[in-house]
Amino acid sequence: MQTSLFDNTENAFKLKSDSELERAYFLFKMISKEPLVRIGTAATRFALNANLPVEGLIRSTVFDHFCGGVNEEDCMTSVDKLYSANVCSVLDYSVEGKEEEASFDECMNKVIGLVEFADEKDAMPIVVFKPTGVGRFAIWQKLTEGTALTSEEQVEWERIKERMHGICKIAKERDVEVLIDGEESWMQDAADDMVAELMATYNKEKPIVYNTLQCYRHDRLEYLKKLHLEARARDFKIGMKIVRGAYMEKENKRAKEKGYPTPICKDKRATDENFNATMRYIFENINDISLFLGTHNEDSSLLAVKLMGEMGIAKDDNRVWFGQLYGMSDHISFNLSLEGYNVAKYLPFGPVKDVMPYLIRRAEENTSVAGQTNRELELIKAERKRRRL
Repeated sequence: MQTSLFDNTENAFKLKSDSELERAYFLFKMISKEPLVRIGTAATRFALNANLPVEGLIRSTVFDHFCGGVNEEDCMTSVDKLYSANVCSVLDYSVEGKEEEASFDECMNKVIGLVEFADEKDAMPIVVFKPTGVGRFAIWQKLTEGTALTSEEQVEWERIKERMHGICKIAKERDVEVLIDGEESWMQDAADDMVAELMATYNKEKPIVYNTLQCYRHDRLEYLKKLHLEARARDFKIGMKIVRGAYMEKENKRAKEKGYPTPICKDKRATDENFNATMRYIFENINDISLFLGTHNEDSSLLAVKLMGEMGIAKDDNRVWFGQLYGMSDHISFNLSLEGYNVAKYLPFGPVKDVMPYLIRRAEENTSVAGQTNRELELIKAERKRRRL
């Protein structure tokens, strides 16, 4: 496929100063070398756990490149800057791996705060959270596996449902869309059921609540078709974010250890085909299903543009959003927004130490998608050269 739409590096990097461009070049150069990523992530984990004074260093390099800030106010400079280029922001409270009830309440309050915050800013039409941000992984897993909850766990589950309804109810009142992230397959069925229930409650007139399909799972299009039948029967709209997926190595490893067939597509090509087929199905049913297209893949982005043109879907139709992570694939984000499409950047934020697991996963993910990092480097080099000339 021709990729000229995404080759405009002047537009892609227009918000980056020369020093920020150099930092991006340095970071992607590092990420492109797998042994360095392994050593770097291990050293970072050790330094943070040992309370060594490394936060300043992390903040000025990897954190500031991939994150919006340590809190909402801290993110506003980036939010306003992005919006000056017609790119919206999805603030993502990226604190992972907490297991206490107080943390779940804090996450809920944080997301509700973001909904209220977003309600006042055109630059932030969407918020996001993870099911495990508001409830223990083990509860989601037990429900997915069909294991009975103890009476204490049942009380805990009721609180999880209350938190999820609490967020979505306010989002509906404020007319702010909520993306609920996908996670590991062994907890996802319970999350899917819960989100379908939220859609049936809050998506009567239009999608407020969005689930996430990780298309490296070969069963996701089939799941979407079933949900579509349910939505028609119960008269609600579907909101769906589609991504390729973020836990591939973990999924394959667990399937192998436990001796069940992996839920992951057999190879990258099968994943790409599954992603594109899912996207096509949504476009064909755009009156019932709204789409948040979370992808760094140029071919899929170009295919989306082509399908929208063929099907007469306006570039700025609110039922279609393109999304990329902050600090990555600016050539897709800014060139699509220049053409008039709805584009949002995922802007992770939170205390440096708490956001590190997220950043480490990003770095590891980038190394496993070899072409991704090389493409970033190629574009940065082209822009450095253009600026020198």
